[in-house]
Amino acid sequence: MSIETVRGKHITILYDGTRCIHSRNCVLTHPDVFVPNVDGEWIHPDAQSAEDVVLTARMCPSGAIQYQRLDGGEEEPAPIVNTVRVRENGPLAFNAPLKVAGQDAGLRRTLCRCGMSKHKPYCDNSHVEGGFHATGEPPLKKSEALAARDGELVVEPQRNGPLKVTGNLEVVSGTGHTVDRVSETWLCRCGHSQNKPFCDGSHRKFGFEADGA
Repeated sequence: MSIETVRGKHITILYDGTRCIHSRNCVLTHPDVFVPNVDGEWIHPDAQSAEDVVLTARMCPSGAIQYQRLDGGEEEPAPIVNTVRVRENGPLAFNAPLKVAGQDAGLRRTLCRCGMSKHKPYCDNSHVEGGFHATGEPPLKKSEALAARDGELVVEPQRNGPLKVTGNLEVVSGTGHTVDRVSETWLCRCGHSQNKPFCDGSHRKFGFEADGA
């Protein structure tokens, strides 16, 4: 699927359907800009101010929605705090300057944690049809504040194993609670860990297979 590019007077919206996990933030926040369930053109950049479009785009967890300012406004900055949000029955939603499997991956991406994606390490919505169930509210851990909370975050999918994540990161629940603060961690992507979102070695027991970085 090619990237849809829709130019408005003040901002251009770019939509990559291969990234979309249908979180519906866009169509619920501004259904006049992102019009659901219509034939033909469904993106209307001029239906709201450029600032409102920017805010809506930044709510897209997968990075399927990007934008380019035409009015001299600021492009999307790196977050002040690197986060990965644990989505209920769904993927891991990262917001950080990302390098995934050795490639620059932008600031917003959703990575598979159900083990069923055909586009690993990225989510392709297989968790929905596969009936994946996992809480978005894992137990909170005691953790010390990080000396720095931003900077590059490196995600290295391990062959037949978890996601090794290196860099400053806050693991956040679906309701916004900080689960843990880490500078290195291993996150489950086989779907079987009893300590989700963290790896507990279950990938070996269940014969999980996936390419590494």
